[in-house]
Amino acid sequence: MWQLTNTIRHYPWGSRTVIPELLGEASPAAEPHAELWMGAHPDAPSVLADGRALDAAIAEEPDRLLGGAVRQHFGDRLPFLMKVLAADSPLSLQAHPTTAQAQVGYAAEEAAGVPQDDPTRTFKDPFHKPEILLAITPVEALCGFRPVEESLHCLAKLQLPELKPTIAALARGGLQVAVPQLLALSARRRQSLVSAVAERAATFVAAHDPEFINTYRWAASLATTYPGDIGVVISLLCNHLTIAPGEAVFLPAGNLHAYLSGAGVEVMASSDNVLRGGLTGKHVDLAALVEVLDFTDGRVPVIRPVLGPGGLRYPVPVEDFDLTRCELGADPGSLRTSGPQVLLCTEGRAVLGTDDGELVLDQGESAFVPAGAPLTAQGPAVLYRATTGLRAT
Repeated sequence: MWQLTNTIRHYPWGSRTVIPELLGEASPAAEPHAELWMGAHPDAPSVLADGRALDAAIAEEPDRLLGGAVRQHFGDRLPFLMKVLAADSPLSLQAHPTTAQAQVGYAAEEAAGVPQDDPTRTFKDPFHKPEILLAITPVEALCGFRPVEESLHCLAKLQLPELKPTIAALARGGLQVAVPQLLALSARRRQSLVSAVAERAATFVAAHDPEFINTYRWAASLATTYPGDIGVVISLLCNHLTIAPGEAVFLPAGNLHAYLSGAGVEVMASSDNVLRGGLTGKHVDLAALVEVLDFTDGRVPVIRPVLGPGGLRYPVPVEDFDLTRCELGADPGSLRTSGPQVLLCTEGRAVLGTDDGELVLDQGESAFVPAGAPLTAQGPAVLYRATTGLRAT
């Protein structure tokens, strides 16, 4: 068991308060603190207390650190990555590929000799990237496509001639016709359409019309930040979620989404494959995005926890990761699993015990626990635990 030293990502959309306050640092910070990474992702592996990067330590001792079941199922790598994500402004509208899509895309770009650091590179690795976000503050997000009938009503209510082709395409061919049509618009037509949508949406917000008010409010706001970005119009087709602290949302492959504001603990398959569709100045690979998008419409359920070993577990339909919120009392309790664990303390002081001794985690500190290690924990404290979702764990 080792305490971790972790990397902070200073993306422009990040909060200047949430992560600094979690870490006990000066707040507001001088620059945005968007993500705190905990894991063995090669782009920013955590560092163990003995000085080794976690990915290097796993390469040296895969059986001890990962366990046989994880090695057999995922190879000699930690299959999950834990983050604290804190957004003061919207992230890009994006989706992630399936494993099969990632393998094909990665192999094609490798064969073409596209460098890993090329800004036009789409597939950084051959892995999928499903994820769960558990809110620790209220989170607003765009998540998946809302029911088509609702989208048609949302668009028609704006009464814009510029939207008639989109409404017709959506009515005739569904999302799989309407969305690619929007993405393929020329820069001039995008600018005209986005401006018209933003202006009309703002009038409904100013009139306090309750129907679609959050959708329209965000469309007007996004157009100010990203003028001429077609993601503003596509946002009208998406579910708008407000996730309360303690609730979570699971994002499978192909789900078009964007976190708009708020903070949470995020756990995902350890991948960096992001295909952007708007609300960004970064590279947008339209052909690859359309290939991976899931155009299924409907509501996206908010996940509420169930009681599981060690605390409140947030069930997900993948084996790469599993997330539990553990409220520790003054008496020691067992947190042992057969797989590897990453533990993050967000409140109080957690005393962790293994056969090798004790480790104290204060707020903002984290630890890596090898597979199968006997582990006790006592507080009072709140821990978030990431491990694999293999049923043996």
